[in-house]
Amino acid sequence: MKSYRPTTPSRRQLLTVDYRGVLTASKPHKALTRGFKNRAGRNSDGRITMRHQGGGHKRTYRLVDFIYSKHDIPAKIETIEYDPYRSAFIALVCYADGERRYHIVSKNQKVGDKFTVSAKADIKEGNRMPLKAIPVGTFVYNVELKPSNGAKLIRSAGNYAEVTSHDAGFTMLKMPSSEVRRIDDNAWASIGEVSNTDHHLENFGKAGKSRWKGIRPTVRGSAMNPMDHPYGGGEGRQGRGLRYAKTLWGKHVGGIKTRTPKKYSNYLIVSRRKKDKK
Repeated sequence: MKSYRPTTPSRRQLLTVDYRGVLTASKPHKALTRGFKNRAGRNSDGRITMRHQGGGHKRTYRLVDFIYSKHDIPAKIETIEYDPYRSAFIALVCYADGERRYHIVSKNQKVGDKFTVSAKADIKEGNRMPLKAIPVGTFVYNVELKPSNGAKLIRSAGNYAEVTSHDAGFTMLKMPSSEVRRIDDNAWASIGEVSNTDHHLENFGKAGKSRWKGIRPTVRGSAMNPMDHPYGGGEGRQGRGLRYAKTLWGKHVGGIKTRTPKKYSNYLIVSRRKKDKK
């Protein structure tokens, strides 16, 4: 992590990832980029469905490949780059047939390293193969939920899942949340853990950096009017005055199960995550 001289109050607590020793390119590969409209948390009707989003610096979207459709063709890492739309670092890789793609890079991969997407690949960091070919105790990331459906799980900085067992056509994975989940053992996964493991230690230092990131302010419910929040109102500092914590829409929070009782994927969960796991 990189700290700064305390020339201002915000610089005193500012902590950022030291990119200098990791990133090797400052501009993306133009053929794999496109523009991206900032919807500021609004849906197609223009209604806010995700609060506290909007503004922020203009960003270029990198077309990251999560399908990994080029099997049995060796690939070499050319650059490791920053991606403003995700917490992990990405790598520009060149396959032996000359095609270039962006992939999420693992923790220990460097420029010049090679990897393969193959059912017969070696157990080596960065290689990608079906879960049934990966031994118990191995850390994996970029995990598919269904075969050939693209990586959906374990994609953010510093995360990994552990292969705990194989049974009856399924592989048991211990997720970062501590949940143990069954996944079709024909689904594919990459070996290793996601890069940028220090991401969770970052300290923005000031409110302005949150605005650069497109994060808008959060207002306490108790500071609102009664019409705007269940906690609102009062002539000064007030407690919430309610037995249960509630959301802005009056729904109970904290210790309340929100998962649909008959969700289609319930049978795939062997062990639920531990409550309040940090």
